[in-house]
Amino acid sequence: MINYNPKDWFTFIFRITRADTFRKLLPLMLAVSVYSAAIAYFELNYININDSQNLRNVGMMHNVLGFVISLLLVFRTNTAYDRWWEGRKIWGGLTNSSRNLAIKISSFLKEEADKQFFRKMIPNYAFALKNLLRENEDYHELDPVLDLKLEKHVPNQIAAAIYQHVNALYSQNKISDAQLWILNEEVKSLTEHCGACERIKNTPIPFTYSVFIKKFVFFYVMTLPFGWVFSVGYYIVPVVVLILYALASLELIAEEIENPFGSDANDLPIDQICLNIRKHVGELI
Repeated sequence: MINYNPKDWFTFIFRITRADTFRKLLPLMLAVSVYSAAIAYFELNYININDSQNLRNVGMMHNVLGFVISLLLVFRTNTAYDRWWEGRKIWGGLTNSSRNLAIKISSFLKEEADKQFFRKMIPNYAFALKNLLRENEDYHELDPVLDLKLEKHVPNQIAAAIYQHVNALYSQNKISDAQLWILNEEVKSLTEHCGACERIKNTPIPFTYSVFIKKFVFFYVMTLPFGWVFSVGYYIVPVVVLILYALASLELIAEEIENPFGSDANDLPIDQICLNIRKHVGELI
C-alpha cells in the first residue's frame, strides 16, 4: 500500500508512480490517438461538408450514453471500494481479536511453557491467513514442533490447534469454566474473520458485468471521432485520448482494489498488519 501526503497536489500531478494508470494505459492511448487521427483525416478530406449532417448527429448518441456510462462506472468504483474497506475492517478486527486473546492468555496462564505456545501460534494464524488469501499455503514460518497437516486449510489447522491447547489447559484445571468460555469466543472470532476474507476473495464482481463495462467503454471511445471531428477538427485526438484515460482509469482502479488482499501497490498493507500482530502479541504475552 502506498503511503502519501494527501495535501501534496504538486507531487500527485507531475509524478507517475508504478501504480499510476497512465503508465498502464499509455500503449492503448497511443493506439487510440492514431486511430482518431486517421478518422479525422478521412472525414475532413474525403467527406463533403454538406453530406456530413448525419455524422454530426452521432454526437447526440454520446450525450445520452455518457450519462449511462458515468452511472455504471460510479457504481463499479463504489462497489470495489466497499470490498477494499470491508477487507480493511476485517483485518482490523483480526488485529483486535489477536490482542484480546493475547491479553487474556497472559492473565489466565502462569506457566511460561503454556504462554510460549500462544505467543507463536496467534501471529502464525495471521500470517497463514495472509498466505491463504494470496493463494500460497506453502507456509514455512510455523513452529516445526507442532504436528499440523499443512497440506490442508492452514488457518483452520492453526485455529484447531489453538482450541485443542485451550481445551487441554481446561482438562488440566489450569483455566476455569468461565475462562474456557471467554477463550472460546476469542478463538471463534479468528475463524469468523477468515470466513469474511474468503467471502471477498472467492466472490469477484460478476464476469458478465465486468465484461459489459469494458465493451461499453471501448465502443463509446471508438465512436467518438465520427461525430465530433467536424466540430473540433484534429483536436479530436487529445479529446478522445483524455476521455479514454478518464473512463478506463476508473475501471483499472476498480479492478485493482476489488481484491484487497493481494500485493498490488494499492492493496491493503497485510504484511505490515501481520508484523504488527506478531509484535503486539509478543509484548502482551
